Amino acid sequence: MHPQTVPDALFHTRIRNDALGGPNPFEWKQVTTDEVFAGKRIVLFALPGAFTPACSESHLPGFEAHYDSFRDLGIDEVICLSVNDAFVMHQWALSRGVEKVRMLPDGNAEFTRKMGMLVERSSNGMGLRSWRYSMYVNDRTIKALFMEPGFKDNPPGVPLERSSAEVMLDHLQSLHD
Repeated sequence: MHPQTVPDALFHTRIRNDALGGPNPFEWKQVTTDEVFAGKRIVLFALPGAFTPACSESHLPGFEAHYDSFRDLGIDEVICLSVNDAFVMHQWALSRGVEKVRMLPDGNAEFTRKMGMLVERSSNGMGLRSWRYSMYVNDRTIKALFMEPGFKDNPPGVPLERSSAEVMLDHLQSLHD
């Protein structure tokens, strides 16, 4: 059973601080669930891993491409969540030219576990990872959740059918019709 509201978790992020200077002007910042979701309309999509084929070629680029359409529908932020650390998420965004979608690292899988979306991917050498899903959250309340079929440990693959940017966009547009 998945929660009705997003669970409390700490996200270990890195933020730019130009005062630090040097080649790596970033510092650690712990971000709470409230800081991410409270009082905001958020579209979040979660995926198995940075740099993996479907995530890199379809899932992330779809949300980046449709970012302005989400904003036009009143969404405050579009967030990509993965059980990867802040360094990997940052480099992945740079490698894919992602400038609009917020990359949210769930390196300890705390949020993913509390969402009931943590699966074993050891058969692929990936350890514990998020299942692929997307959700629309209004002020911490989960208003819609689109989860890929076949939820289980060590799947042969994770489809990208229900959690795409286009499915979420269609859903949000239907709320405005």
